[in-house]
This record gives sequence, structure tokens and C-alpha cells, in this order.
Amino acid sequence: MIKQDTLENQVKLVYIGIGSNLGDKKANIEKAKFKLIQNNIKILKSSSFYESHSWPNPKNPKFLNIVLKVNVNLKPLELLKKCKEIEADLGRKKSPKNSPRECDIDIIDFKKMSKSDGISLPHARMHERNFVLLPLFEICKDWRHPSLKLHIKSLILSLSNRDIRSIKQI
Repeated sequence: MIKQDTLENQVKLVYIGIGSNLGDKKANIEKAKFKLIQNNIKILKSSSFYESHSWPNPKNPKFLNIVLKVNVNLKPLELLKKCKEIEADLGRKKSPKNSPRECDIDIIDFKKMSKSDGISLPHARMHERNFVLLPLFEICKDWRHPSLKLHIKSLILSLSNRDIRSIKQI
């Protein structure tokens, strides 16, 4: 019989989004990846960089985004706390929602969970965001939304033509 403690510490498959629209965006994202690795988060796959307009204010600097497929030994809230610490280490300060920032790290999908204590899983609006869906599709063509039960291709096709045309792979 396996002890409960052993089950809780099993590796979990997670998808993480990282974005930046201030400073050296590419370097900020690479530093975030390095800090994830330093925290025993194993990167299995990384998407290309994608450039998109800031949302909701396209007058703000453009964003650079990637999605990572990772293995973690953490619970959802522990991973969220780690991500917030890394954001702060890279210069993110408390500011109004959707303000420009050096680093933004979001948990996109945590082991196909739908809801978890204190955290919304999968990420609440990920299914509407080109800068999440396109890089996620690049690294996981079979991904399905855990709550909506929709294939990633369906989610991409539900984006507006403007959303699809306004993002570019770098």
C-alpha cells in the first residue's frame, strides 16, 4: 500500500505561461525560466516566443509570451506562491490590473484540474487568449480544456480573426 504522503509528492504535469512587456522582454522570460529550474521545476518543453498587443490597452508596450510544459512536485497554491516570488524577484511591483510588467507568470493548466482551493484552474480566461492558446498548441497539439472539455483547435478557431492575425511567432 502506498502512503498518502508519497502520493501527494508525485510529479505533476503543468502548463505555465510567462509574459513580459517591460525592459528586455526576452531576457526577463529567460530569467523566469532559470528561476523556475532553480526551484526544482523541470521544463519539459518550451514554445517559441509570441508577440501580441497588450490587453485591454493596446497602447501599452507589446507583450512577448511563451508557454512551458513542466513537471512539479508542488501543490497548486505552492506553485502559485513560487511564481509570485519569481515575478517579484524580476521586478514586478504591485500595480493596477493589466499594467505593463517585467514578468507575469500564470498557471495555465495544473494536472487537468478544474478548480482548486484558493486558485482558479485552469486559468480563468486562458481559452480566450491568443497568447496562451497558440503557444500551448505549439507544444501540445492534443490538449483539451479540463472544464470546457474542448480541444485546443476548437478554442483557437473560436478566436476572432483579429485575435489570430494580431499575434506573431518570433
